[in-house]
Amino acid sequence: MTRDNLNDLSTFAALADARSFTRAAERLGSSPSALSHAMRGLEERLGVRLLTRRTRSVTTTDAGERLLLSLRPALADIDSAVVSLRSSRDTPAGSIRVTAVKHAITSVILPMLPEFMRRYPDIRIELAGRGGLHRVRRPG
Repeated sequence: MTRDNLNDLSTFAALADARSFTRAAERLGSSPSALSHAMRGLEERLGVRLLTRRTRSVTTTDAGERLLLSLRPALADIDSAVVSLRSSRDTPAGSIRVTAVKHAITSVILPMLPEFMRRYPDIRIELAGRGGLHRVRRPG
């Protein structure tokens, strides 16, 4: 699917919800003319009329309603994926390897680890000292 099709399908759903080019344009930060042009192009590419245009309102055709039944869950899934991605960037994840002498590991690092691991569950910790490399395992 091309980016234009995805944008136009999203615009179509917004128009169907708003039932007005003016209201949909305000919500999308666009102009009614641009939305009208996008919808004409989408309808031409699909070869089917999706909207019935009236002077002050817009309604979906039967074909438009059928498309919306599939389109709304798909757009909701895309929105959910984007929200999930945005929230994951705020959560630290990955591996940390600390190389230190045994005294520093036992007296400084190990006492801090339970709280650190609770706050950052997606971080793996490896401690390296004279005794070799040790992965810290989460309880449970």
